Amino acid sequence: MADFASLHELPDPPAQEFELLHERLCRAIGDPRRLMILYALRKRPCYVVELAEQLGFPQSTVSRHLNALLAGGLVIKERQGQTVYYALRDPRIIAALEIMRAILHDLVQQTARVVEGTPGEEPTHSV
Repeated sequence: MADFASLHELPDPPAQEFELLHERLCRAIGDPRRLMILYALRKRPCYVVELAEQLGFPQSTVSRHLNALLAGGLVIKERQGQTVYYALRDPRIIAALEIMRAILHDLVQQTARVVEGTPGEEPTHSV
């Protein structure tokens, strides 16, 4: 992955790419339950009942969110006999989510320092 300094040198993506990014990926990860499903699938492929039990959601909820993740291209389904398993299409989505979590962590810490009146260091950007 490129370091933070080299990201400034990249050309801006065309507007159509931003539209597609939002339509496919941002909408697909736009619900916390979908994020939980993605993280559950990072370990191994699962079927709906497994995910429902593991996450504590009704099967219908898991199925609905899996369909949104399928539409966004983030998961695939594989039939093995009568059973349908779901898996991550590309594990890089977890890496992208981990970067977003790190940014969130930095923001929360910075906000806490402001609220407490404690001066702090600027967050480091290690992309």
